[in-house]
Amino acid sequence: MRSITLALFILLTMTLGHAQTDKTDALRQGFRSELEKAGVAGGSLVVIREGKIVAEEHYGLANIEKKQPANAETIYHWASNTKPFTGIAIMQLRDRGLLKLDDPVTKYLPELRKIHNPFGSMDEITIRHLLTHSGGFRGGTWPWRNNKPWEPFEPTEWSQLVAMFPFTEVLFKPGTKFSYSNPGIIYLGRIIEEVSGEPYETYIDKNILRPLGMHSSYFDTTPPHLLPHRSHSYFIREGKRTEGRFDADTGITVSNSGLNAPVADMIKYLNFLTGVSEPPAPLLPEEGWPKAGVVGAAGGQLVSGRTPYDTVLKRSSLEEMWQPALKAETDANGNPGFTTDIGQIFFIDQRNGRKLIGHGGDQNGFISYIEFDPETKSASLIVVNTKVTEPANTTSQQDVYSIIRRAVRNAY
Repeated sequence: MRSITLALFILLTMTLGHAQTDKTDALRQGFRSELEKAGVAGGSLVVIREGKIVAEEHYGLANIEKKQPANAETIYHWASNTKPFTGIAIMQLRDRGLLKLDDPVTKYLPELRKIHNPFGSMDEITIRHLLTHSGGFRGGTWPWRNNKPWEPFEPTEWSQLVAMFPFTEVLFKPGTKFSYSNPGIIYLGRIIEEVSGEPYETYIDKNILRPLGMHSSYFDTTPPHLLPHRSHSYFIREGKRTEGRFDADTGITVSNSGLNAPVADMIKYLNFLTGVSEPPAPLLPEEGWPKAGVVGAAGGQLVSGRTPYDTVLKRSSLEEMWQPALKAETDANGNPGFTTDIGQIFFIDQRNGRKLIGHGGDQNGFISYIEFDPETKSASLIVVNTKVTEPANTTSQQDVYSIIRRAVRNAY
């Protein structure tokens, strides 16, 4: 039945008149219908084009017990959609001359020399290898989880990972293929701390979140003033709903999956990626400021002559992250059919004369997808607070998240 539903859903988004309102109405209605049928508690969908929201829908409840509705202020956990922020931070440090992408990882993390590498020296694995998931490291962070109630959500200290290094080995010759690796991104986060001299969370807040105006975004534990907006999470297995951990601590893996943010903040991030809208101009004091040459946000010029977004990362450096490095048949959430290549952190899908770039997240019941088209300056985000485990024989044509993703792609 779901394959029929997918066909009807996509047909609606493509053929229900030529007016944009008809297409977006069909998309919004289909989004709500699919989540309702799957039993998802709550979720949000946004599509933007040239800095303007062309479709927005918030469905269901962020917290069932509290009867808290999902809306633009709902704070979701973005899981592996944290990884692009880590990659952007590495590119910032590169542009500032503080590291090189072809530096050996052991230059900053000599502890990695304890890992067994049957393909050569650990000194041959570079930062670029980590950015492209081609360092040869395993996929999961912690291989001994038994789902005991006393187990931490993720390892909490760097020393715990270091203790595993003598029992870890490189699985393939670095640089030869793509293989998604959470530990590789954790190593990038540790490099950011070593080079900047600041905790990862502090560095990202000061150098990315604040400049983009993402003032309600944070890592791990929710501050009390934002708790009313925080979404809970859920799992559905064999038709039964269970709760996820509330405010799960990603610990030492924060650079891999620790971001929490409201939809409203993530729209600012989409605008940064598409480069068509700028964050609010900085507040200027009444006196004593060299106002010559200063223009507000609409003009986009600061005293330095750079746009506000350029203070986060040069456009050329951001676009460098979108260049294909290796073939990738599955995306960040392990789905086939949505990507062809991996760049630096970002996944790339080059089919049908179109280049789509994005990333996904899947952790603790939260599922998210972000995708954008640089040529048309369009972007979308999909996020839900319920992970539905489908039967083993479920195809991508029947999976609720794949149905919605394809419909979004056809809508813009």
